Amino acid sequence: MKNDTKKLRKHGYLWTVLNHKCPHCRNGNLFYDKGSFHLKTFMKMYDACTVCGQKTDIEPGFYIGTAYVSYALTVAFSVATFIAWWVLIGFSVDDNRVFWWLGINALLMIIFQSYFMRLSRAVWLSFFVKYDAGEHWKNNQ
Repeated sequence: MKNDTKKLRKHGYLWTVLNHKCPHCRNGNLFYDKGSFHLKTFMKMYDACTVCGQKTDIEPGFYIGTAYVSYALTVAFSVATFIAWWVLIGFSVDDNRVFWWLGINALLMIIFQSYFMRLSRAVWLSFFVKYDAGEHWKNNQ
């Protein structure tokens, strides 16, 4: 648990999820390693939030549902890159630009897969753990 003298910030939901913070207090880190690209340690999570003590592994098999979230994230990413490619470069039946998009999109998804995995865990946990704006958890430390 961290020091009570340090004032905790109140972050928004989107910032909390994108930065892999605890959904209960929105300040504690969910993962030991802040970097998504350290392949040996990028998925190691704390058992409980370092600030409020909220459990991160609520029950056995809890994170199986993150497969659905990860799938939705990668589909949304592919749609976004498709639209960006269409607007910036365009598609044509006369050449193979669509295959260039497929290759670049696949490469980008491989590069960002570790971030998507962590993000899907943060989103999934935020579905089940609600934010405590009253900070009642400070009394439990």
